[in-house]
Parts: sequence; C-alpha cells; structure tokens
Amino acid sequence: MQEFFEKFAVNTKINVVWGEMDALGHVNNVSYFRYFETARIDFLKQTGLLSILSEPTYSPVLRDTYAQYKRPVTFPDTLYIGSYITDIKEDRFTMCYEAFSESQQAVCTTGYATVVMFNMKTGQKSLIPEHILTILKQYEMDINQ
Repeated sequence: MQEFFEKFAVNTKINVVWGEMDALGHVNNVSYFRYFETARIDFLKQTGLLSILSEPTYSPVLRDTYAQYKRPVTFPDTLYIGSYITDIKEDRFTMCYEAFSESQQAVCTTGYATVVMFNMKTGQKSLIPEHILTILKQYEMDINQ
C-alpha cells in the first residue's frame, strides 16, 4: 500500500457503501465512474485548480471516460484513487486513475478521462491557459516508465 501512496501525489479516499453493490454481490460498474468523478474534483481541489477554474470563463469538460475492471470489490472496503495527468495537448489532457482496494491490497480498477478545456463565454473549446497548463504539468506522469 505504501508503494501506491508513493506513486501518486494526489489520492482520494472512497468508502464503499452497501448501496453500491449489485445483484451479483460486488460494486456495480457505474459506481466506479462516480468514484473517478470524485477523484477528478478532488484532484482539482488538491492542486488548487478548482479555485482557478471557478472563474466563469474556463471549464474542464469531460469528452470521454473509460474503466477497466481488474478485481471485484465488495462491501465493506475502502478504495484509494490515485490520479495523475498524461497526454497534455493545447486544448485537452488525459486524467488517469488507479483504484486500490484496502481489503485486497491490490489495484482493482484503472481508468481515464479525456478532459477538454471549454470557454464558457464563447461556448467553444479553447486552449488551456498557461497558468493552468503549468499546474497540470506538475502532475504529469510518463506511463511508459
């Protein structure tokens, strides 16, 4: 578990609740997208981007999202979602996630989301402002290492 925390500068703790279980006795797949959303917002908060993005001009908008389920999770459990950035382009970036199960001591789910910068005033996608880009680059990881 210590390796997991050392790997990711930003982690989000998620307590699995009974209502997230499905008829097969494990956490329903849709719950992971909620976990990733929580981790995404927590990442923005922990990095200071949430307050910057509260300006009415720029907003990160989800283009697509993906999850790969590696191990089933059951109640009770606590997940830790490690978040990091890859593939920064001029108008978008990819946020990646690894969900670590405390009870299994293993990564149970991985995923990513492509996030596009959107100008709320013009209603169009926009370039990532330099001050936001600087912060994102601090949390960029090379996934090929």
